[in-house]
Amino acid sequence: MTLAHDAAGSGPPVLLLHSTVCDRRMWDPQLPALTDAGYRTVRCDLRGYGDSPVPQASYSDAEDVVELLDTLGIERTAVVAASGGGRVALEVAARWPSRVSALALLCTAMAGHEPGPALRAFGEREDTLLEAGDVGAATELNVDTWLTPDATEATREAVRAMQRNAFVAQLAGPDVAPIQAETDLSAITAPALLVSGARDLVDFRQVAARLAELLPDARRIELPWAGHLPSIERPEELNAILIDFLTIDS
Repeated sequence: MTLAHDAAGSGPPVLLLHSTVCDRRMWDPQLPALTDAGYRTVRCDLRGYGDSPVPQASYSDAEDVVELLDTLGIERTAVVAASGGGRVALEVAARWPSRVSALALLCTAMAGHEPGPALRAFGEREDTLLEAGDVGAATELNVDTWLTPDATEATREAVRAMQRNAFVAQLAGPDVAPIQAETDLSAITAPALLVSGARDLVDFRQVAARLAELLPDARRIELPWAGHLPSIERPEELNAILIDFLTIDS
């Protein structure tokens, strides 16, 4: 199936992959900045998020993304990805290195990372709330965990709406796990920017540090003010960082 998506602008392509707390609407603040900077900007919803239906059988997010690129006639693209979307981006860049020209990862997840106490406690609490059917409380848990107290109410409401939508869709569908492909991150050839937040859960700072060691051409930035979703909380600052990286590595 072709993932729900939209595109704007012209020029070198940039693909945006959302956090699994959100959907493609999280990139609303980035879309005009990237198109104004001269990029053809594509964003999509992974399965079970936003406008993409929940999976009905085994599936691969990475293969879905490559299928979308094929559909759009994009042979090679820069990829900007957040959190769970970063895990997908890493798989795409490792399995199809020639398709990815640059890789910007914001507070990224990573396959095989063993959760620490705080992340494990979050996951257990979320599971308990969802098993009890309390989607509202599970949504608020995510909003409070992934945004800093500095986030505006409009930002909190945007994340709340995206997360609730995902929970409702996924709980109504079958329990289908994605295919876990073996990937060798040393196969990645694209230059990488690793952005982490000093106010995020420690797991994501650990992942950024680990990837800085593993990837052949990586540089790391830690933002002292940032939690898990810096592109939403301070979009103008993130846009400048992203455009600078993409300009240098295009």
